[in-house]
Amino acid sequence: MGREPLWLFADQLGPHVHDTDGMRDRDVVLVESGRALRRKRFHRQKLHLVLSGMRHLAAELGDRARYVRADTYREALEQVGGPVVVHEPTSFAAAELVERLRKDGLVADVLPTPTFALPRAEFEEWAGDRGRFRMEDFYRTQRERFGVLMDGEKPVGGRWNYDSENREPPPKGERTLGVKGPWQPEEDRIDDEVRRELDEAGYPTVGRDGPRWFAITHDEAIKALRHFVRHRLGTFGPYEDAILEQDWAMSHSLLSVPMNHGVLHPLEAVHAAEQAYRDGDVDLPSVEGFVRQILGWREYVWHLYWHFGKGYTRRNALRARTPLPDWWAELESDAVTAACLRSALEGVRDRGWVHHIPRLMVLGNHALQRGYRPAELNEWFRTAFVDGFEWVMPANVIGMSQHADGGKMATKPYSAGGAYIDRMSDHCRGCAFDPKKRLGDDACPFTAGYWQWVHRHQGLLADNNRTARAVSGMNRLKDLDAVLEQESAREHF
Repeated sequence: MGREPLWLFADQLGPHVHDTDGMRDRDVVLVESGRALRRKRFHRQKLHLVLSGMRHLAAELGDRARYVRADTYREALEQVGGPVVVHEPTSFAAAELVERLRKDGLVADVLPTPTFALPRAEFEEWAGDRGRFRMEDFYRTQRERFGVLMDGEKPVGGRWNYDSENREPPPKGERTLGVKGPWQPEEDRIDDEVRRELDEAGYPTVGRDGPRWFAITHDEAIKALRHFVRHRLGTFGPYEDAILEQDWAMSHSLLSVPMNHGVLHPLEAVHAAEQAYRDGDVDLPSVEGFVRQILGWREYVWHLYWHFGKGYTRRNALRARTPLPDWWAELESDAVTAACLRSALEGVRDRGWVHHIPRLMVLGNHALQRGYRPAELNEWFRTAFVDGFEWVMPANVIGMSQHADGGKMATKPYSAGGAYIDRMSDHCRGCAFDPKKRLGDDACPFTAGYWQWVHRHQGLLADNNRTARAVSGMNRLKDLDAVLEQESAREHF
């Protein structure tokens, strides 16, 4: 192999991509494509992170890096003047672009993706001819494959999964968890430059500008990881499914951005958490819960993106046809009355991020109940969230959240009434809606919406032993007709 320059995409910025044997002696090409930046209406802070990450790496690499600004990737590589090597990108569209550039002689070689733990070929061998998938099966294979939280051939503690101990509601009467806040980077002249240029460029964006909350260099990511393990991992486990309105980050790590930008390798995070358990600093349920998110769920979602194929985002098994409302797409939280939904939209508007329970059980739950178009919702999550990339959302949104794949991803739809939100958050305490009411001006749109949704899909739910009880419960409601009439006319939430 020659010494062609290494072309890095904006989600391939870590040393495990450019500073390994065979790579560290190559020049590096980073491309800022105007067409890519204006192609979609991204969150303002998402664009900031993309540009800040690439420019910080270029500054770190110094003379080794060539930072090219052009309208298209093709134009940029033509400016470079010779073929480059590139690691396989993380989306079908980018992979097809790279293949076209390879055929035209602008790309010399395409190397395996280095930003995940398990190679794609090994996943396909594991997947075989399975029609349905269970993350738990994959997760156990991952633990064995990488020797994480294992005592020989057995899991440490004798159990694979401590999920039952990681579902605590928030502490009663508390507005925050009372733990040290998340690590936050110090912005520098590069961030100032990016912010100024974004103001001038006029790219279509949504959401507010704001301080940078997320690590976007490897050095920053290691600091954020160490801070999380030392100060926050212990309370992450029990409260990972809880919501407090005044504690937006809870004990979550905020490491999804550096991992999804390829700045932090997932095994770096996993090994740091495991070491905290081995050293006796953090209990096993919290560590196992974090490892399950990274080595289990994140890797699983990555591989299913490729396994399910390009047409997966068009699946719509529940025939959801409602367009996303303007207030949703524009992040107009002031137009929303329900405290949980308003708070989730505010989090997306102000930071481009909320943790997984507002995503699944507030935003996703609402969209599922109201029948929003899955493909449109998938695109919204991809562009409005700072950690959203093409591969991240399909299994999460189309499969897990909206059950639009007919059950390939999850054995049941994730829909719930206001009682769940009331139990797992403090939103309902000051909300104008009552989670116990399904009828009337103060009827909770999640509670009433749940029964409308069950009625709409009763045939599907009755045939699933995990959801059949919901249909039985609906059939016992004496006010069902009134609830259905109310919800069919509801325009405000």
